[in-house]
Amino acid sequence: MQRQFRLTRSTDFKRVRRYGKSYAHPLVVLIALSREQPGTRIGVAAGRSVGNAVRRNRAKRLLRAAVRTLLPEIAPGWDLVLIARSPIIKEKMPVVRTALVSLLQRAQLLNPPHDA
Repeated sequence: MQRQFRLTRSTDFKRVRRYGKSYAHPLVVLIALSREQPGTRIGVAAGRSVGNAVRRNRAKRLLRAAVRTLLPEIAPGWDLVLIARSPIIKEKMPVVRTALVSLLQRAQLLNPPHDA
């Protein structure tokens, strides 16, 4: 994911976690917070409950790859934090992408399709 779309600072993560709205799925948790700037930034995290460093990094890579394909469809003006849950390790990319689409739809953050 390009740097302009990433949430990198610890203070940004804390702000989104504290004031954002949370949406849960068995594989991932989405926390969304509106922002004044037009772009959308996304941060990815995986705690120790996911597993050792190798598993946490795999979970984060899966989430980044899935969200990269959805980035053009996400509404602008949001800071998002994706937190991996332990079952994500056993899943493949299409399942993770479907979980993200489901969460983004619940949060009403997906733009309507252009061909409709």
